[in-house]
Amino acid sequence: MEKQPQSRDHIARALIQLLRDGNIESLSKAIDSMEPRELSAQYRRLPRKRIPLFLETIETEKLISMLAFLNKKEQLHVLKVVGPIRSTELLDEMKSEDLSYLLSDLPDKQVEKLIAELRQEEKRNIRKRMKYPKDAAGRIMVTNYVWVHQSYSVSQTIDKLKHYKDFAHYLNYVYIINDEKQLIGVISYRDLLLAQPDECIADVMETSIAKVLDTTTQAEVARMIGRYDFVSLPVVNEDNILVGIIRADEVFDIVVSEANRDIEMLFASGKEIDFHTKPFVATYRRLPWLILLLFIGLVSGSIISRFEATLEAVVALAFFMPLIAGMTGNTGTQSLAVVVRGLASEDITFRAALKLILRELIVGVSLGIICGVVISIIAFIWQGSMILGLVVGSSLLCTLIIGTIAGTVIPLILNKFKVDPAVASGPLITTINDILSLLIYFGIATMFLSKLT
Repeated sequence: MEKQPQSRDHIARALIQLLRDGNIESLSKAIDSMEPRELSAQYRRLPRKRIPLFLETIETEKLISMLAFLNKKEQLHVLKVVGPIRSTELLDEMKSEDLSYLLSDLPDKQVEKLIAELRQEEKRNIRKRMKYPKDAAGRIMVTNYVWVHQSYSVSQTIDKLKHYKDFAHYLNYVYIINDEKQLIGVISYRDLLLAQPDECIADVMETSIAKVLDTTTQAEVARMIGRYDFVSLPVVNEDNILVGIIRADEVFDIVVSEANRDIEMLFASGKEIDFHTKPFVATYRRLPWLILLLFIGLVSGSIISRFEATLEAVVALAFFMPLIAGMTGNTGTQSLAVVVRGLASEDITFRAALKLILRELIVGVSLGIICGVVISIIAFIWQGSMILGLVVGSSLLCTLIIGTIAGTVIPLILNKFKVDPAVASGPLITTINDILSLLIYFGIATMFLSKLT
């Protein structure tokens, strides 16, 4: 059971005291009593100067398990703290796919330095993986899997599985290859156990295979696994030669990482910022977006200045400016969230995009009519002017339609041009919609100015 926050704080204080006192025996007992997930949580709570002794006290096997619960930046920090000798030991024991993920963002020189003391076979495997693009399936595939030749019988296949019992974590399907090592079939454990022992595996295998290329993007792999509820997927090269498998749990980390990155971009927070980010670093990462939005926002000010005469003639128009701009920005951001979420889980064709735009148009019109009528009544009761109510209501109707469409079309266009749609962040959509809403609002008000005054 996961520790409650209060208990976790108590453990942290106790660990810090043991580290401060240098009480290695008690510290070792405390560490042995904790699961790897809890160790990772305590690692994050420790003062930096206490971390070296903490890591030194953890047994290698447990430390490797703890690394699985740390992000890439934290893992690299651990390797730096424990020193070159122990870091080589840790890297040597890590699963190759986890190691490839850890090294994926590092310069080649740093990668070579880290893997210098690894076994030659492991180094070759890592270098082969690192040749794939960062987001390719080949980076995260598992190379420890069980395959059998098409000439095997069912009993021979079962005997081979028993021989490779160490791969039990990966044994969900058995993959069948031909003489050229091409993937020609697959069979599940269930079907294998139900088959007759003397039957040829080629006669009972499934030839309709869901598979991915080693160059397929990890996002597409995640979509396939999520859509078809697979436990794993075989990975082949362009010649249909089986080169690995991808497990669902490997994809889960990618989905979480991608979701976090999209959330950061949606809210224009820049690169990763968490509870431990230093103030000046957080400022530096957020500043470019805010400066950009600041200059775009100046356009709104220039629009208001252009319609200064309209505002002076009908001061009541100023009361509804924040409402018009705020409502437009909100509906645009809502549409943006819907589209970005859909793009992450669906293949958006031209027909699907048109259907989505039409649906959001209907939503925008419906919202605009309802909200426009409500605000028209409020404006009439508050200011006693039917024309003012008509101006405000019709402006809100138009801007909600435009805001909804903008929040839908912009991410679709970016996706079409292979740009991550999450860069169409909420603040950017909101700012653009502010400009459009003010133009529409004051444009309509100017048209009816003679009847408003």
